[in-house]
Amino acid sequence: MTIAGEMLDLQAVSAYAAKEFLGPPAVVAASFGAVATGLSMPWLGKRLAGLVLWNPVLDLRRTFLEPELPWGVANFGPAEMARPAEDGCLVLNGVFPLGRVLFAEMPGYRPIEAYAAHSPPALELHGDRAGHVSFDIARRAAETIRHWEFHPLSGATHGFHGPEHEAAAVAVTTRWLREQSPSLLRSRKV
Repeated sequence: MTIAGEMLDLQAVSAYAAKEFLGPPAVVAASFGAVATGLSMPWLGKRLAGLVLWNPVLDLRRTFLEPELPWGVANFGPAEMARPAEDGCLVLNGVFPLGRVLFAEMPGYRPIEAYAAHSPPALELHGDRAGHVSFDIARRAAETIRHWEFHPLSGATHGFHGPEHEAAAVAVTTRWLREQSPSLLRSRKV
């Protein structure tokens, strides 16, 4: 996995959606998916009917390279960050390998700056108990980036675990996207 690879994936999906569906698409990016989405804003931002970010990673340095939250410190502290150089990768949660190229990319990318410069109207949903990604960074981004709206989910963790938090995230997202562009849910081209 690399950030550049995720950006290419987003480009391919965007091209497919433009061919297969009517009207401009909306993007819902969760967690690390917000990185590639943000960095794609210079070409993608004006094409979107809406943008929703769920617990977005907006600052790679403060989340991974110099982590501030307990989850980041536990998974990306000095001992863990030595693994990519020694073993070629860091294995997150015992199953998800993150290679050295990914970590080499991180210092050069600033997704929050790309969003600030090129973002369409956006909705940020963030659990107030999400310990993986900073609630405060997300809230401040919505306060400073024009046309962004911040919606905290009380009691929700990073992945909106639990049926009530997941249902709330889907309901708020769907309602907001419909308000942004009522034609978003049109059928396929025939």
